[in-house]
Amino acid sequence: MRSPSALAGGLTLLALAAVALWLTRDLTQGTLDEIGSGLLPRWLAIGVGACGLALLLLSVLRRGAAFEPLPLRGPVVLSIAILAFAVLVRAFSIGGMTLPGLGLVVAGPVAVFVSGLASDEADWLELAILAPGLTAFCMVLFGDLLSLQIPLYPDALLASFPPGWSPKAVLRVVAAVLALVAAAFAAVAWRRRARHGSSLRREVSR
Repeated sequence: MRSPSALAGGLTLLALAAVALWLTRDLTQGTLDEIGSGLLPRWLAIGVGACGLALLLLSVLRRGAAFEPLPLRGPVVLSIAILAFAVLVRAFSIGGMTLPGLGLVVAGPVAVFVSGLASDEADWLELAILAPGLTAFCMVLFGDLLSLQIPLYPDALLASFPPGWSPKAVLRVVAAVLALVAAAFAAVAWRRRARHGSSLRREVSR
């Protein structure tokens, strides 16, 4: 073993892949024409496992950094983001309390924003752009193009649209609204950078 850090990373990825494959064992895979709910997570787990095997190989062939203790902020915040997504995306019951399923439209931005806080360089405005923008992309990709059976929005939102609207039409409208929100925050970020740049130019000219 020439790289303890690569060994630790490889074992961690293999463990995550094994857990993911076990958790998705009951999901149908389907075909490329009719994609099942287990196709994407299962092959994503296989890809993660392949990366783990590659790291194990590198730990033997290439000298690398020694293993160092990792800061807790990243793993703790990412775990909170995953838990928040799981609780919000579907109806969740604990004890005598039941939380309504809010779908990807709520769980997605919350998970992206919270997970972004795992970095010491997190910027709330950049996360405010990424959260709705990435959620809109995922809604269109998984719900519209791939037609995966995942909760996209709460039933109350669908009921608020006219009766003739199809679920995919509602999906596209909601995704467009999220994209507009991301664009609005992007405009705010652009103005902030423009003001910052002009102030720097004035400081240099002085």
